[in-house]
Amino acid sequence: MRRFLLLYATQRGQAKAIAEEISEQAVSHGFSADLHCISESEKYDLKTETGPLVMVVSTTGTGDPPDTARKFVKEIHNKTLPTDYFAHLQYGLLGLGDSEYTYFCNGGKVIDKRLQELGAQRFYDTGHADDCVGLELVVEPWIDGLWAALTKHFKSLGGQENMSDTLSRASDAPLSTAMKPELLHIQSQVELLRLEDMGERDSELREQNETNRGQQGRIEDFDSSLVHSVPPLSQSSLSIPAVPPEYLEVHLQESLGQEENQASVPSGDPSFQVPISKAIRLTTNDAVKSTLLLELDISKIEFSHQPGDSFNVTCPNSDREVEELLQRLQLADKRAHRVILKIKTDTKKKGAALPAHVPEGRSLQFILTWCLEIRAVPKKAFLRALAEHTSSATEKRRLQELCSKQGAADYNRFIRDASVCLLDLLLTFPSCQPPLSLLLEHLPKLQPRPYSCASSSLRHPDKLHFVFNIVEFPPSTTAASLRKGVCTGWLATLVAPFLQPNTDVSNVDSGDALAPEIRISPRATNAFHLPEDPSAPIIMVGPGTGVAPFVGFLQHREKLQEQHPDGKFGAMWLFFGCRHKDRDYLFREELRHFLKTGVLTHLKVSFSRDAAPDGEEAPAKYVQDNLQRHSQQVARTLLQENGYVYVCGDAKNMAKDVNDTLIGIISNEAGVDKLEAMKTLATLKQEKRYLQDIWS
Repeated sequence: MRRFLLLYATQRGQAKAIAEEISEQAVSHGFSADLHCISESEKYDLKTETGPLVMVVSTTGTGDPPDTARKFVKEIHNKTLPTDYFAHLQYGLLGLGDSEYTYFCNGGKVIDKRLQELGAQRFYDTGHADDCVGLELVVEPWIDGLWAALTKHFKSLGGQENMSDTLSRASDAPLSTAMKPELLHIQSQVELLRLEDMGERDSELREQNETNRGQQGRIEDFDSSLVHSVPPLSQSSLSIPAVPPEYLEVHLQESLGQEENQASVPSGDPSFQVPISKAIRLTTNDAVKSTLLLELDISKIEFSHQPGDSFNVTCPNSDREVEELLQRLQLADKRAHRVILKIKTDTKKKGAALPAHVPEGRSLQFILTWCLEIRAVPKKAFLRALAEHTSSATEKRRLQELCSKQGAADYNRFIRDASVCLLDLLLTFPSCQPPLSLLLEHLPKLQPRPYSCASSSLRHPDKLHFVFNIVEFPPSTTAASLRKGVCTGWLATLVAPFLQPNTDVSNVDSGDALAPEIRISPRATNAFHLPEDPSAPIIMVGPGTGVAPFVGFLQHREKLQEQHPDGKFGAMWLFFGCRHKDRDYLFREELRHFLKTGVLTHLKVSFSRDAAPDGEEAPAKYVQDNLQRHSQQVARTLLQENGYVYVCGDAKNMAKDVNDTLIGIISNEAGVDKLEAMKTLATLKQEKRYLQDIWS
C-alpha cells in the first residue's frame, strides 16, 4: 500500500481530528497514513523521509503555531540549515485558523514558508480553512482533492515536474479564505506583495458565502429549524460521511466511594491549588456586563509571573448541565460508578487509543464534570454517529442532513453558529439514544481557560489578580434557560458569598469568608511584556477587560520609578473604552491615580453609549476613534521614537478596527500608500513592537 507521512500540530484537538479523518479515508483510496503528532519527533525523521508529507496545522494565540509545534518550528528555523535541507521532501499542508484574528492561519503559514525556504516542494496546494465561516468549507474539498494529488505524485515518482503547478484540483471550492486587500491580514512582507492573488481568492470566497447566505435566506422563508428541513434539502439524496468506527468498550463498575477532586484531572503542565483571597465587582448593577476582579493568594507556591503573562484556570462543567445529561442518558443511578475503558478487540479504527483526557477508574460524574467539553459544538462525524443511534426515521434523516454536503448551510446556521451542544441535540431529538462509549469517543477534552495577569508582583507580592466578564448566553430554542460561560459562570458562583461591590480596588479588605480554592497552571511565555528599555514610549489599547494587563504594566512601572527616581522612563499612553462612564469604567480611580502621579502620561477614554452633553463636542465612541484623533502623536511614537503598541481585547471587531486605523494613521502621517503602511506594520510586528493579546 502506498505510504505517506501524516503530521498534525494541534492545540485543542481540531487538527488531530482532521488528521485522523484523513487517515481513516486513506485506506479506502489505497493509501496508508503514518500518523503522528508533530511533537513526537522520535517517531519520524523529515531529513530522511522518502514518502510524501501531509501536514494539518492549527493556529493559536495571535498567530502562533500550537504548543505541540513549538519545538519543531524552532528546529526548522535554525539559521545554519542549508537552503536544500528539505530538497528531497514533497508535501501538502492544510492550515487551520480564524479570520476574526489578525494573523489568520499563521501557524500553518510559518511552517509552509520555512519548508519552501529549505527546498521542500508542494505536491498539492496549501489550504487555509477558516473557523469563522466553517472549517469544512475548505477542509472537505481539500481532503477530496488530496487523493488525486497523492495518486499523481506516486505515478510520477522519478519525474521532475512541479506538482503544485500542474495539479488540477479535484474541487472548485476555494482553498484559501483571505480577506479583501484593504482588510488584508498582516503576514510576511512577501505575502503582502501578493495582493492581486489574494483578492482573486477572496472573490471566490465571497461568492461561496453569498451562495450560502442565499440558501439560508430561502430556508428562512420556509421556516426551517434545527429539527426540520425544507425543500430542496428535505427532498435531496444525501452525500453523507461514513460512520466513524466505534473503538471504545465501556464498563461501569460500582464504586467503593473514594474521594475525587480537581487534582485528578489529567494535565501535561504543572498545576497549583490556590485560594481566592478577594473578589470585587468592578461594574455597577445596571451595567450591560458584570465584570469581576479576583485576587489569588500564591504565597505558598512557586509561581513567577510578570505583567502581560497569562495563566490557565481549570474549570468544571455546570452541575445542572451534567445532571441533565445523566438524566437524558438514563445513567443518573450510575453517576458514582467507576468508568473502565478498553479498546474494542474488533474495532476498524486504525491506531485506536484510549483518550488521554479520561483518567482511569474515575466516576462517571467526575468525568462528565471535569474531563469532557460537553458544551463543544458537535462535529459532523459526531452527528453521523448519533444518527446511527436514532430510532425515529424523521429524526435520523435530519441528523444525516446536518452532516451531509447538501446540508452544509443548515449545519452552519443551526449547529455551529447557534453553538448547539450535545445536550441540545439530545433534547431536540428524543429518539436518539447513544451509548456512553460514543460520547467518550467524540467529546473533546475540557480545556482550561486562559486569563491575563492584571497585577504586578512588585506591587502585589504573593498575589495574582485577574479580571473577567461573566459571559451569558440568552435562552434559545434548544436551551430553555440562560447559560453562563463554563468558567466565568463557575467562578461567579464560587465567589458570590464574599463578592464585594465596586470600590477602590487597592483598598478592599478580604473579609472573613472561607476562601474557595481553584487550580491554575502557567502558560507558555509570550512577548506581551513591557519593553526591556524603560525609556521606550508605549501605546496601550485596551477597551473593556482588555485593560487588565495594562493595569499590571502601570503598577510595575510605578514601582520601578519609585526604585529608580533618576531613571529615564518613556511616555505611556492608554486608550481605554467602555459603554458608560458611570457603569463600566473599569479601574477608574486607579487609572486616575497613575495619571496624577505621572506614571501614565496620557489617558484617552471613549464611551460608546453615552451621549455628549448639550453644546459639547461628541466624545470619541471607540478606542480607534481616539487613536485617530491623536494620529500625529501615535505615528511619531511608532515611526520616530521606536515606540511600542500593545492591543488587548476582542479580536472580532476591536482588534481589526485598531489594525486598520493604525494602517490609516501610518499611511496619512508618513505620506505612503496603504501597501507600504501595511509593510511598516508587518515590520513592527516582526520587531515585536506591535503586540496583541486578543480573543474571540
